[in-house]
Amino acid sequence: MALKMRAASFDRQTTETQIKGKLTIDGQGKYIVSTGIRFFDHMLELFTRHGGFDLQLNCKGDLDVDQHHTVEDVGITLGEAVSRALGDRKGINRAGYFVMPMDETLAVAAIDLSGRPHAVVDLKVRVRMVGDLQSELVHDFFDGFAMGARANVHCKVLYGRSNHHHIEAVFKAFARALRVACARDARLAKMLPSTKGLL
Repeated sequence: MALKMRAASFDRQTTETQIKGKLTIDGQGKYIVSTGIRFFDHMLELFTRHGGFDLQLNCKGDLDVDQHHTVEDVGITLGEAVSRALGDRKGINRAGYFVMPMDETLAVAAIDLSGRPHAVVDLKVRVRMVGDLQSELVHDFFDGFAMGARANVHCKVLYGRSNHHHIEAVFKAFARALRVACARDARLAKMLPSTKGLL
């Protein structure tokens, strides 16, 4: 019997951002992404490819005010989409981690789809902008994702020189950690991965 494809559409409309699209957990790494911030688009493309997801996402945000609303709301929206796509979360690994080298940089990400939102992010980025993205907002993306997905998200750069590589390595590690956390465990297909009986 074929497994059901896990996917969720989203249409988040606020006075600050309008975000529409679809996320497929069991995808092929295909993406069509537009947020108005090209470096952020690139990070979402990496997230999609390295996670093995499919993502269509179009965001029109109040970039004339600041990038904050766009970046945080995309994080929230993607987190909510992951949560909806996973449904009752039965049979998933629930937790995952990945250590990602990128040239001189090494980053680690760990995720627990625990039902409890919390994010800890340590990027060691020393510049205000990376490409056209305000670097401090990467933390807001992961905060938003953790809130939307009801997940623990920990991302840390262990060392490295390039600020670009710091952010890119973290997004790749995050995608691969999430891929593991979302993966199905055939032995536990009907079981919730928690002794509490609730995630």
